[in-house]
This record gives sequence, C-alpha cells and structure tokens, in this order.
Amino acid sequence: MMGAAAGDVSGTVRPGGSAGLSTPSWPTQADLGGRGGYGPVLAGGAREPEGELWHAAWEPRALAVTLAAGALGEWNIDMSRAARETLPEYPRLSYYEIWVQALERLLLQRGLAVADELQAGRAMHPPRPVARVLRAAEVAPALARGSPTERPTEGGAPPRFAVGQRVRTVGEVPPHHTRLPGYARGKRGVVQALRGRHVFADTHAQGLGEQPHWLYTVVFEGGELWGGAAPGAVEAPEAGTLQVSIDAWEPYLDPVDGVEQRLP
Repeated sequence: MMGAAAGDVSGTVRPGGSAGLSTPSWPTQADLGGRGGYGPVLAGGAREPEGELWHAAWEPRALAVTLAAGALGEWNIDMSRAARETLPEYPRLSYYEIWVQALERLLLQRGLAVADELQAGRAMHPPRPVARVLRAAEVAPALARGSPTERPTEGGAPPRFAVGQRVRTVGEVPPHHTRLPGYARGKRGVVQALRGRHVFADTHAQGLGEQPHWLYTVVFEGGELWGGAAPGAVEAPEAGTLQVSIDAWEPYLDPVDGVEQRLP
C-alpha cells in the first residue's frame, strides 16, 4: 500500500480519490490502491532499466544501516512499516529516503540517538545498551532466514471460514497500522485458500504481541471493488473481466449473511 497527499492526515478523500473508498483516521500516507490522479504505472524498462537496484551511491548504505538497526531487537517489521507510512513528507520522498527518515524516527523514539547526533551525523553521547548487534559474518545467514510470519496451528481456535465461503471485509477504519487496503473495505469476496496462522500485523505494529490469526486468500470481482467509481477515479470494469486476490487475516472478515462455516 503506497502514498497519498503530503501532510494529509485528516482522513478526508484525497484529490483524485474515490468518494466510495474508506478514509483513514490513522494518518497513513501509504494507501494508494484504487485512487486516481497519480499518473500511469510504467511496466518493465519504460521507467528504468530492469533489475536496477540503486539510484544513488548512498542507497546501499541506507539499506545496510536499516537492516543493522532492525536487528537490535528494539522494534519489529510492522512497527517499521507504521513509522514509514506516517511520515508527513512520504509522497515527496524517494524509496530509501522514506527508509532513512523512518529509521531516524524509530531511533529517536527508542532513545538510541539524539536529535543533535542526527544533525551532526556522528555519535555525541554515550550509547544506550542494546539486546543484540548484527555482526558482519551474520548478515548473509540473517538475510537468508528472512522474517517468517507463519506460526503453529496447534492449540488455537479452528479456522472460522472454509474455502469457497462468501465473506465480507470489515468496513471500519482502524486507528492504527493495518494491511487491509482501503479499496477492499466492506466488500464481498470468496475464500480461495487457507494460508495457515500468521503474525497479525495490526497488533504487532502496536507492540501488542504477535497474536497469530488465520490468514486467507480472498478473491474479489472487479465490479465489487470498483463499481460506481467517482469521476476521475478508477473506472469500474465489466463483469468477469477482473479479479483481485487479497491475503486477509481472520479479523478482517465477516461471513456474508451471518452464515459461518468452520472447517472440521
């Protein structure tokens, strides 16, 4: 989920957006899906050479220091996403500028850096002790491991929904980080697959623990998502010409017509 208008934290519909889309009370700048007015999406090498990783010499260092800081154990990946999406200048920043500014915010919040140090670009105060440090020899294994989110299924409640069941996404806009895009709120779809139990990003981002929930792939018809689009927004496709699949945690879903169907 990507950007919005700079400094727009009011939750109003943005220029070029659809009045039918949910508007966030959480000051996210990162929910662009389904909103018009941002220009064409250029595929392949039309925008830049395929496979080009960097656009400035400092960007690899930005990636490296972000990964090293993340390994300190002071925050998790969902906290870092929340820090990025709420940057007021998000729409005006490049990809790695977003990473750097969010990292600065996290370092300041945790007392790992002081504002005068960030301005000077060097340490000026005694460092705060940290739980762990990522050593050079550990980088490759750490990147290979990644950050798996799937958790054991034993001991928890069974899945609430079955493959093939009709569901509706929740319509409320939460006052915190979430992975359900605005264009898919309050929409009807069909469960296509059950993906296991995964760390719930909404609570993880708030420091409330992993609280794993069942994750489903839900398929939506394009007309359900885009029907009745406002002028200037995405045009509603003809029936049957477009389907969109979204991975949605169980708390994002309700049964259509109130009918529940637990798997055996």
